Amino acid sequence: MGRTSRKRSTLANRAIAASAALLLGGGGLVAANFYASAHESWGGDRNGPRTQSAGGSVSTIDCPEVVNSIEEIPDDQRFAVDRELATLDNQITTYYQRFADNKERVQSDRTFAENQILAPLRNERLVIIQRIVALIDRSAERPQGLEATAPCTLRGDEDQNNDQNDGQDNDGDQEQGGQDQGQDGGDQDNGNDNGDGGNEDNGDGDNGGNEDNGGQAGNGPVADDFVEIESVEPNVENPRKFRGASRGTFTTECGVNENGKFNSDNVIAAPGVSNGAHHMHDYVGNQANDAFASDDDFANGDTTCNNQGDKSTYYWPVLRLQNGQNEFDAGEDGGGNDQNVGEIQTPSDVTLTFEGNPRSKVTAMPKFLRIITGDAKSFTNGDANANASWSCTGFEDRQLKDKYPICPEGSQVVRSFKFQSCWDGQNTDSANHRTHVAFAEEDGSCPDGFRAIPQLVQRIVYDVPPPVFDGQNASVFAVDSFPEQLHKPITDHGDFINVFNEDLMDEMVDCINDGRRCQ
Repeated sequence: MGRTSRKRSTLANRAIAASAALLLGGGGLVAANFYASAHESWGGDRNGPRTQSAGGSVSTIDCPEVVNSIEEIPDDQRFAVDRELATLDNQITTYYQRFADNKERVQSDRTFAENQILAPLRNERLVIIQRIVALIDRSAERPQGLEATAPCTLRGDEDQNNDQNDGQDNDGDQEQGGQDQGQDGGDQDNGNDNGDGGNEDNGDGDNGGNEDNGGQAGNGPVADDFVEIESVEPNVENPRKFRGASRGTFTTECGVNENGKFNSDNVIAAPGVSNGAHHMHDYVGNQANDAFASDDDFANGDTTCNNQGDKSTYYWPVLRLQNGQNEFDAGEDGGGNDQNVGEIQTPSDVTLTFEGNPRSKVTAMPKFLRIITGDAKSFTNGDANANASWSCTGFEDRQLKDKYPICPEGSQVVRSFKFQSCWDGQNTDSANHRTHVAFAEEDGSCPDGFRAIPQLVQRIVYDVPPPVFDGQNASVFAVDSFPEQLHKPITDHGDFINVFNEDLMDEMVDCINDGRRCQ
């Protein structure tokens, strides 16, 4: 089977290297890493993880993403493994809350941080990871070294900034559109260089909301997560279309979630697990989507799409206005229980367009193909898979990846997702829910072993007021996130499951390949 040739981000490599050292060297090293002097590294290796400077502000818990180190999950164990992976997320959420409740002491007392947070979290993670290893070992080759991903560290916002800067193209690969494969569209380098435009304050989180980490949930966003779009230079370059390109488009209209379908499940990443996302999702299209939905449920489900031949499901984290207004989920999982607070915003417009390939014709997507674009944990994982773009109406030649836009009067906030447009020709999903699909190369061609499919492009528009950072009266907008991801814009992501019927999918492919615009 062809696989995406994608290198793990520098930050992720460092996290795994750190974890291995911890397992070999003992639990005390976890706290030692956090309280060591800046730029000190594991075991004298200067290529190891960058450390938090002594006395600095710590903002979150950073745990290696276990699924990224799993090469294969046998089909008969996939459901069980996904449930265990979701348990790891539950553990991080629990310990992040303990961290947040004791933040001042954590920052001043290394023994407390080690004994009350890092050591017990590592031990609980190790039990689950060993269970995952045993499950895979029943039907496939036993994964090696997975236990090295058990330890977590404590880190601050500045660590992410340093690691992202150090990690840009160290391996000679350009991570365009958030992927080593290169993004075939206007997402190239979205905000990597331009995201800081006009933002003079790097900030440490002390200037937003009513707590150190800003935002009314106390865990972001902060003022430094926003930038005036007018200060950003245009940065969109559309790829050249070659002879043989598929130039058409197919648009499906599925509404803006007017009927208010929300849940905090993720049937792709955590099937069978309630609150598997730890944040609330908007849903358009298929109305059967929850953690327990099967392919048959999707096939028989209702759809909000105008064309009833499209029963696909499209979902993304809700955008909230943190304005002090309680939402229906203020006391529920995925909402207030996971530090996602404020008034959920209904988009003013949602556009779902399938586009062609700049070099070749496209082929039909298989039914029930699952695609995740972006990374809900990019703040701690690094930006290798980050792929959402932020902009403002009237300024969409300026795209941001790691900042929320401050739009001028009369302009609305726009978030965009360009989904992977190459498929391995065999699988509707993969172990990490990524490697069965890929982004096109910079020139528009698909990697070896992959074929071009229609590319889903989502554009979601919101009429929200600009952010106000004013102590107790702060009012900001932000996407829902895992609690430890601090509502960072770089964690935005979108999910799609193809449930087009065969006739409509063939119509889409013909339309795109013929260069027509259809809906």
